[in-house]
Amino acid sequence: MLAVDSLMCLIASAVDAQRVVLVDRFQADTDSVPLSDLEANDALYSLSGLVGTVVYLATAVMFLVWLFRARANAETLSPWPHRRARPWLIFGWIVPIVNFWFPKQIVDDIWTSSEPYAIEGTGSFATARRSGLVWAWWLAWLVAVIMARIVSRQYANAEELPEIRDAAVFDIVANVLTIGAAALAVAVVLAITRFQEDRRHTASLPYTV
Repeated sequence: MLAVDSLMCLIASAVDAQRVVLVDRFQADTDSVPLSDLEANDALYSLSGLVGTVVYLATAVMFLVWLFRARANAETLSPWPHRRARPWLIFGWIVPIVNFWFPKQIVDDIWTSSEPYAIEGTGSFATARRSGLVWAWWLAWLVAVIMARIVSRQYANAEELPEIRDAAVFDIVANVLTIGAAALAVAVVLAITRFQEDRRHTASLPYTV
């Protein structure tokens, strides 16, 4: 689903790029752009936005399903309680202020619990060594979310063609950042899943002297 969401970002960026080209051509020569081309771009933009929203929500649901399962596995691997209770796996993303760090703390604790020998090398979740991959994913996610909000405001306030063009350019940047964050999220999911699978496989091996 993260890959599908990235594909939708690419499609949306292509629609934005077409919009930029059409606006530039229209500003240079109003007769060079048929009205049908502008209407077609508007229709594509609305359609890509609708499909993109559906895909984004489906991706969020699937990510949360994985997060709950990974957390359940991690709890059986950890000698200590995780820093955030299970309801925060959902509310941590939507409650203002704390959504800037609660989700990362949750993933940090899952990572520490799952990575082989990480638990043994620390005294608590608060003092555990942080994963550079998790840091990269979380920072990329925050930047992408902030940029998406800026784009949304730009489009909401855009009344003239230059403003619409600028919003489209910023939307392309936001989509690129989202794709980067999605790629890092895939890496985090695969790494934690591999850690837990390796731990499960090791635990299932017969004991020999």
